[in-house]
Amino acid sequence: MSHSPGEEGGLSQAAPKVNTQEQLDDPNQAAATGTTPEDQVRVSQVVDEASPSSTSSFEMLDMEPVPAPYQEVQPHWFFCRRAEDNTSWLPFSREDSDKLENACNTVREKEEEVVVAVDGERYDIHVKERKRYAVYWEQAPTEVRRCTWFYKGDKDTRFMPYPEDFSNSLEEAYMIAVTLDEWKRKLEFPNGETIILHNPKLIMQYQPIGLQDEWVSSPSEQTRPRTVKRGVDSISVEIPDGEPEKVDHLVFMVHGIGPACDLRFRSIIQCVNDFRSASLSLLASHYKRAQQDGKIGRVEFLPVNWHSALHGDATGVDEDIQRITLPSISRLRHFTNDTLLDLFFYNSPTYCQTIVDTVASEINRLHTLFKQRHPEFNGDVSVVGHSLGSLILFDMLTNQRNGSETRKGVPTNEPFRLSCDTLEQTLTRLGLQQYLDTLQTENLDLESLALCQDGDLKDLGIPLGPRKKILNYMRRKWLPEDCKTGAVHLAPGLQVPPQVTSDHDGNQSSELTMQQSQFHRAQSVTSAVDYEYFDMGIGQVSIDYPQLAFHPQTFFAFGSPIGMFLTVRGLKHIDPNYTFPTCKSFYNIYHPYDPVAYRIEPMIVSEVDLEPMLIPHHKGRKRMHLELKDSLTRMSMDLKNNVLGSLRTAWQSFARLPVAALPPVDEGETTKETNLQDTQGVCEEAESSVSAEQTEQPEIKVGMLNGGRRIDYVLQEKPIESFNEYLFAIQSHLCYWESEDTALLLLKEIYDKLGVAFEQPQQ
Repeated sequence: MSHSPGEEGGLSQAAPKVNTQEQLDDPNQAAATGTTPEDQVRVSQVVDEASPSSTSSFEMLDMEPVPAPYQEVQPHWFFCRRAEDNTSWLPFSREDSDKLENACNTVREKEEEVVVAVDGERYDIHVKERKRYAVYWEQAPTEVRRCTWFYKGDKDTRFMPYPEDFSNSLEEAYMIAVTLDEWKRKLEFPNGETIILHNPKLIMQYQPIGLQDEWVSSPSEQTRPRTVKRGVDSISVEIPDGEPEKVDHLVFMVHGIGPACDLRFRSIIQCVNDFRSASLSLLASHYKRAQQDGKIGRVEFLPVNWHSALHGDATGVDEDIQRITLPSISRLRHFTNDTLLDLFFYNSPTYCQTIVDTVASEINRLHTLFKQRHPEFNGDVSVVGHSLGSLILFDMLTNQRNGSETRKGVPTNEPFRLSCDTLEQTLTRLGLQQYLDTLQTENLDLESLALCQDGDLKDLGIPLGPRKKILNYMRRKWLPEDCKTGAVHLAPGLQVPPQVTSDHDGNQSSELTMQQSQFHRAQSVTSAVDYEYFDMGIGQVSIDYPQLAFHPQTFFAFGSPIGMFLTVRGLKHIDPNYTFPTCKSFYNIYHPYDPVAYRIEPMIVSEVDLEPMLIPHHKGRKRMHLELKDSLTRMSMDLKNNVLGSLRTAWQSFARLPVAALPPVDEGETTKETNLQDTQGVCEEAESSVSAEQTEQPEIKVGMLNGGRRIDYVLQEKPIESFNEYLFAIQSHLCYWESEDTALLLLKEIYDKLGVAFEQPQQ
């Protein structure tokens, strides 16, 4: 049975060089393998040249003491990962492998399928079918295998698992050899492949010459056998650590433009997997004691993909763009159509509505599914947006409504429940009970009706008047009491913190009217706008922004163009008292060379030139080149101060020459000298006060967008990046997915609010 080498999945280890003269001299074996006498001679010579001392090595291995009694091999489960150019087999964690082995024993006794959740319950394994299915995103099912025997060719870098039936045959032959203590046993398979069990530590696979590659350069390459190993413990494969079952926090990550998220053209799923792996490693190193004490579990990161929905068959936009695309420089134009046009799509009211609807519905779907699979989860939820994804989230969060549907006491898995009324009661109250059958035919209830737009009801054949009644009722029930009654009236320029009022049920709601005034535009919008659809925020005026099913705890923006887009929209200043209606923390994280990133703090505190907060290195220090740069800066400042001090001393010495050496002076000149000394004293005091201010800078409030804390956080560039910032500009915009410094900042923000102490590991 031939298995293609070159696949990933194990350790790089040279195959033992053995002498096959003994087996090739056997005429029966020659007939079995289909070789001729000439072939036998040629193969024998090549093997002898490659391994002149192999006979003696066989003798040394045969002189071992009596082997231990036969013990059944311990299986380990692997899954297949296929790429464009190769296929690799990767092991499950020991915890997941044990769960699959137990389920496999159960399948033998039952006829129905058994499903096992693995990898933090992000994948389901259909044990009987031997398939691995993704839970939260679309992905083709992949094969899983119960592995006991492995092989590796001379050119392979990793051991590969044999198929299960092949492994069973090998295990049966091995058991007989151990039980009878009879080695040099030969297994011949129908396809001509041969496996010889020389002894317990030396088992080789030989391929027939006819199955060898026709393009190999020398006969020696055709005769090199494969190394065969029994059990996963005999190969040095890295088995991943299992993930903690407890989830402390849930984070949704929204990608930017295009289907690829890094320079390796990987999808958002692969990039989020890397970010999750980095966070697990940092938890093990920086929260080691808390993990050992069982105080923390892990943070789950889930990808949110909106690009496929925009460019899918439902919109047909790709076909429309392709018809008008010029045929020249086709690859560049395809890249532009598939990536850069997403920016223009978001500025189009038609496709912007599609994008925000997709992002919101996907986040809500993932949130509901996660709660179903983790019913014990009671943690908070945060959102992350990269590039254009951060702008999408910013617009959505500025247009969230902190209304009665998310009041305290309402379960988060029922985010759209407007009241306790049924659909029939609502239509009866509106005098539209004749349309009950029409809505029930489409399986519409109050929750789904709240998501309908005018066009949806029109497609159902409902006239204009009843449509307006239904939409107006749903919209009014959606808004909090303050917005419905107009109880709060504030001047547009008034800047006070948003107050919290309580209705007659004791439920809190934010005064959204005040928040409407906390964004100041440089010029007014002259077009007619129906502001009833978005009562706050600065998103596109013709977009009906959907509502999230939860209140995010923190919003993290990676490499974000939010500041630029707000400025282009005419917004020059963000009121310091403004906060997102449902999210109280906001971090703007960027690389210093990121060409897409813009700052936020200058739009809030324009009178002070604030440097961004430097994100610490995850190893607890500044990078070496930055420390050297700071040292040189301090050295130059010290040198400058010393020179000025020397000049000041020289001037004072010149002004204080002995009185006897000078001619008599009148009263006016004495006054001049006194004034000069006073002036010098004032200058010294001023310099000392300036230095004191530089050393003791008071904490500056940068508004309530992040609860009074700093918003802009900058990563430390790598030493190689500092040589040419233009060369690494594109990489800088895509570096966040693999940045341990960024992942650690997220973990610190999450666990600080949970009261878990951060530990800096000893280097």
